[in-house]
Amino acid sequence: MRMVIAAVGRLRNGPEAALIADYLDRHAKAGRALGLPPVTLAEVEDKRGGGMEAEAPLLERAIPAGAALVVLDERGKLLSSPEFAEVIAGWRDQARDIVFVIGGADGISPQLRDRADLAISFGRMVWPHMLARVMLAEQIYRATTILSGSPYHRV
Repeated sequence: MRMVIAAVGRLRNGPEAALIADYLDRHAKAGRALGLPPVTLAEVEDKRGGGMEAEAPLLERAIPAGAALVVLDERGKLLSSPEFAEVIAGWRDQARDIVFVIGGADGISPQLRDRADLAISFGRMVWPHMLARVMLAEQIYRATTILSGSPYHRV
């Protein structure tokens, strides 16, 4: 099983990168005992400015065959953290790879979005892509703590 965050754009050194690294490191340590692998980052960049249609094939290269595909999209489902943890646990139990896709400024191409097993939203507001990465990394770590019974997540 693999877990990947595939995102458009390059993460620069800074506070967002530090937060993402911290949450993904915490997940890697806590997830090992639960059968959850470390999360890897796959960053893609369309240097020609072709928008979501040009970004889609670049993102698709980061999606292993048979992987569960989760797209972050403002039209997606609003999940609670425990519901998100259940989704991850279900795919873990099926030994499926999981790929989380964060599109570029224009979003995710409809063809790639339609392929998704799940589209999730972090609310009706639109978030900068780097903050969406931080929020996703934190929610992956939170899901890990929920599955382990850790007190990190309080209801």
